[in-house]
Amino acid sequence: QVQLVESGGGLVQPGGSLRLSCTVSGSILSINAMGWYRQGPGKERELVAGFVSGGNTNYISAVKGRFTISRDNAKNTVYLQMNSLKPEDTAVYYCNADLVFRDESTVGGYRVDYGYWGRGTQVTVSS
Repeated sequence: QVQLVESGGGLVQPGGSLRLSCTVSGSILSINAMGWYRQGPGKERELVAGFVSGGNTNYISAVKGRFTISRDNAKNTVYLQMNSLKPEDTAVYYCNADLVFRDESTVGGYRVDYGYWGRGTQVTVSS
């Protein structure tokens, strides 16, 4: 069974840094797209940063220049380096992915399953 497992959250002071990790456990062919979402207290879930096919990345304006998304394909892992953290970054951070599986019933021999979610990791920025 395929799962997304997040780690790296915690309590940090304003201006501090954290690195989140999201690893895909289970047998997959590759990661089609992967990103980080967050949901702050009383707020809706929002996309923070993501990788799309072709290696392009995107970020919301609130985190540009402070957060960096990266990936290790060999480990099926995506990272979110968060620097210069602010209290408004406080949220539960979720990993989301579209995964590619081998499927010999299809013409191309693979299929893409969309919308896998991790359970989330809490990030709290407070003095």
